[in-house]
Amino acid sequence: MAINLLTYIDSPTPSQGQKIHSHLIKSGFRPNTNISIKLQILYIKCGQISYARQMFDQIPHQTLSAYNFMISAYIKQCRTDDSLALLRKLAFSDEKPDEFSFSMALKLSSSLNSLNLAREVHTQIVKCGCESDDVLFTALVDSYAKNARVGHARLVFDEMSRRNVVCATAMITGYMNQGSVGDAEEIFNRTEDKDVVVFNAMIEGYSRTAETATRALEFYDSMRGLGFSPTVSTFSSVIGACSILAAFDFATQVHAQLVKFNALANVKPASALVDTYCKCGKIGEARALFDRMAERNVFSWTSMIDGYGRNGVPREALRLFEQMRKTEKVRPNHVTFLGVLSACAHAGWVCEGREIFESMERDYALTPRMEHYACMVDALGRAGRLGEALRFIKGMPERAGLDVWGALLGAARVHGDVGMANLAVREMFEGERGGRAGAYVALSNALAEAGEWEGVREVREMMVERGVAKNSGQSWVGADEGLRGFGVGDQNR
Repeated sequence: MAINLLTYIDSPTPSQGQKIHSHLIKSGFRPNTNISIKLQILYIKCGQISYARQMFDQIPHQTLSAYNFMISAYIKQCRTDDSLALLRKLAFSDEKPDEFSFSMALKLSSSLNSLNLAREVHTQIVKCGCESDDVLFTALVDSYAKNARVGHARLVFDEMSRRNVVCATAMITGYMNQGSVGDAEEIFNRTEDKDVVVFNAMIEGYSRTAETATRALEFYDSMRGLGFSPTVSTFSSVIGACSILAAFDFATQVHAQLVKFNALANVKPASALVDTYCKCGKIGEARALFDRMAERNVFSWTSMIDGYGRNGVPREALRLFEQMRKTEKVRPNHVTFLGVLSACAHAGWVCEGREIFESMERDYALTPRMEHYACMVDALGRAGRLGEALRFIKGMPERAGLDVWGALLGAARVHGDVGMANLAVREMFEGERGGRAGAYVALSNALAEAGEWEGVREVREMMVERGVAKNSGQSWVGADEGLRGFGVGDQNR
């Protein structure tokens, strides 16, 4: 019986094995623990988790393997509550968890962002004497890193006798997530058997900011020079770096690589490339690529809509938005609405913007965020309807943020309404009393425009007293590799 069940379990059609269970039920045969576990595995293979749990519950004395199979199935199905409950049940049973049990618990702690669970598992690993298991310690490093406890992860990492590339990748990702680029570079340089995944971790981390995006492109070239083939993840990160740097020439090279590796059919890098072309001002190239995409998701549509808005083609942004939701039946998200509302604001289209804004909750149950309110204030302000913009702000369901008052301030300055400008900057100042320099500077500038120089002096003195520093200005210029920033006194340009 057990052999027959194993045959079906290992076959491409495990569901055929259910007839054995039916035969057992009809014959009144009570399966032993071994047969019950085999039936449990069979139902897991069939994707029938509820039946698998029934078989588990019918085992008089559940074994460790029965627990492990069931917990693993729950985790694969993303049923975190069920897997956590069964882990707790195992902890209070007579069975002793093994390395596989601990690894699943650590995977669960990562998905739940549960530092307490990671620490609890770490304690049990030490008690059980599993410290020499490098696979388990790699999972522990990964769990601490994903729970934003990179210091804990590093302690475990440094204790390991053999630090594999998977563990190094987890450390690099953890450091990059908290902005510790130097520490990530240290781990990378110490890693002996590098693979494409560890390169991807570095490239993805570098691609997040303008200050380090150039390094992402350099690492991409270095990775290819060493003979590693880029993956979809590699392409997505490199294209993101090109977007930040507005590095159009490099983006076209990556485009050619996408074609070479037949990766352009993947919606993720293709959509990212559309977004990059838009941000480089190459709206024609972006649209040509968009039209050739075999598959488009909400990010693809959003990138193209936002691109039209950014590049001064608001009418096409609205047309594409209507095509997206009415013809293609793609559900817009918050970012989509932000892009189309921004296009309306820049064009001064108040009526169209208001209708789209109201459709967020009415048609899609999306609650507008602060940036959506700021777009509406911007649209009203550009149209010279400052009083209406102020009434709109007063009618908001929550206190207006800095962006909202900033939009009103910008419009007030354009239309020369000093009183409204003063109102806006004072509200900004109240909202940012904790210390960001922007509100202080805006208030100072508004007072200067109104000729209230005594007020300017008082604001400047207040900034000094509260230790609020205004960051030095930085300019960006085009270079061969994209955008390059330099500040006052920078001689390297």
